[in-house]
Amino acid sequence: MKIYDLSKTNSIIGNMITELRSIDIQQDSMRFRKNLERLGWIFAYELSKKLNYEIMSVETPLGEKEMPLLSDKLVLATILRAGLPFHQGFLDIFDNAENAFVSAYRKYDEEGTFDIFSGYITSPSLDDKILVITDIMLATAASLIVAHKALKEYGKPDQIHIAAVIASVEGIDALKAHFGNKPVTLWVSAIDEELSAKGYIVPGLGDAGDLAYGGKL
Repeated sequence: MKIYDLSKTNSIIGNMITELRSIDIQQDSMRFRKNLERLGWIFAYELSKKLNYEIMSVETPLGEKEMPLLSDKLVLATILRAGLPFHQGFLDIFDNAENAFVSAYRKYDEEGTFDIFSGYITSPSLDDKILVITDIMLATAASLIVAHKALKEYGKPDQIHIAAVIASVEGIDALKAHFGNKPVTLWVSAIDEELSAKGYIVPGLGDAGDLAYGGKL
């Protein structure tokens, strides 16, 4: 599995991650969602450098010019609900992409351990396409693995890209074990070392779904 860590080089991404993590700034849910969307724009731009293009001739008012145009067919998939703003950032850039959505949620038992359940999925055919799965927090990677298993029913993509705003070392290791030698690329903008007893990234940023859309029962 290839890994592109966008935090390796100092960039404006650091400002966005800082605001997402800040316990004060993140209370502004609209700004929290907007930062996720803006990160989606940047991730999509970086990912676009690894895609395939064909040369096409375009007519201008004063002549013609050959230009590279994206030839890959993309499917953008996200995990509900936290992934929606990040997904929208990708869709703003890859505006002709098809879309897939998977619900995945944690169900805790009395001991505090949890299983991941998926209750809803919708997707176009993935055959011969580029699948991009976006998720905000790659903690244990359990939700993303459940989502990938569900999406496998819709066909075999040529490539799989996974984009996570913050990943844990444990989550990355779990993805490596799950995908093995398959051509999968992981894009991240921060890697944190620890997980809490309940499987949350430390220091992370908290519950991204609640911060973006409000609390839940």
